[in-house]
Amino acid sequence: MSAAPATAAPVLAERRGAVLLLTLNRPDRLNAWNDELEQRYFALLDEAAADPHVRAVVLTGAGRGFCAGADMADLRRVDEPGVAEATTTRPRPRALPLTFPKPLIAAINGPAAGLGLVEALYCDVRFCTPEAKLTTSFARRGLIAEYGVSWLLARLVGPGVALDLLLSGRVVLGEEALRLRLVERLAPAQRVVEEAVAYAQELATWSSPRAMATIKRQLQRDLDRPFAAAVADADELLRGSLAWPDVREGVASHLERRPPAFPPFDPSES
Repeated sequence: MSAAPATAAPVLAERRGAVLLLTLNRPDRLNAWNDELEQRYFALLDEAAADPHVRAVVLTGAGRGFCAGADMADLRRVDEPGVAEATTTRPRPRALPLTFPKPLIAAINGPAAGLGLVEALYCDVRFCTPEAKLTTSFARRGLIAEYGVSWLLARLVGPGVALDLLLSGRVVLGEEALRLRLVERLAPAQRVVEEAVAYAQELATWSSPRAMATIKRQLQRDLDRPFAAAVADADELLRGSLAWPDVREGVASHLERRPPAFPPFDPSES
C-alpha cells in the first residue's frame, strides 16, 4: 500500500493489521463528496484490491459526519457548460465499490445523505450509530434517484419502503435504519469505528479471501436470476473450489482447532 497520506488528503488510509481503515477527510464540509475525494477513494480501493496483505476495508468519515453527499458548491454549478457531462464521465465506474472483491464495511458515524448514503449502501455490511441521520435527499434537491440507489434500496428494504425513502427524502435515524434493514449493526458513536474494524478483522482472520471474493460475485449475479440458475452456478463453483488450498486449510484448521492460515488471493486470477 501507499505510504500514509498527509493530513490534508481527502481520504486517509490507516492499516489495522489485515484491515485497511479509510476515512473520508473533509470534516469542515461534513465530508461532502467531490472529484478529488472520489479519485482518492477509488484509487485506494484499487490498491487494496491488489494488495494481498489487505483482507478487508472499513470506510468511515472524519469528524461528526459520514458523508453529507455531493458538495453543494458543485451542484450549484450544474447548469454551467460542460459540468453536467463531467459528472457522468469518469475514469472509473461510479459503482466501483460494488465490484471491490474484498469485504467493504461502512462505519456510519454521522449524517449520510444523498451520494453519501449511496456510498454506504455500496458497502457489504453497515455499522451505524443510533443518532446518525440517513436520507436519500435527491427529490428534495430536484434530482432523480442517482447512482443506482433505486436498485439498491428496492433489494434492501422492498419497493414500498424504497419509494417512501426516495420520494419523501425524510431523515431516518439509526434505530429505524436497523428496523428497515438499511444497516446491519448499531454501535455507540464512540465505538462504531472500532466495532466495524473488529468485525472486519474477524473476517480477515477466519474467512478465506478467495471464498469471500467468490461469494460476493455469487450474490451480485444471483440477485437477478432464477433459483435454479443460482444452484447450477453454485454446483459448478463447488466442483472447482474443492481443489483450492483454502478448502484443505479450512478443514485442517477446524479439526486442529486453530485459526486458519489461508493463502493470499489475487482477484485478477479468478
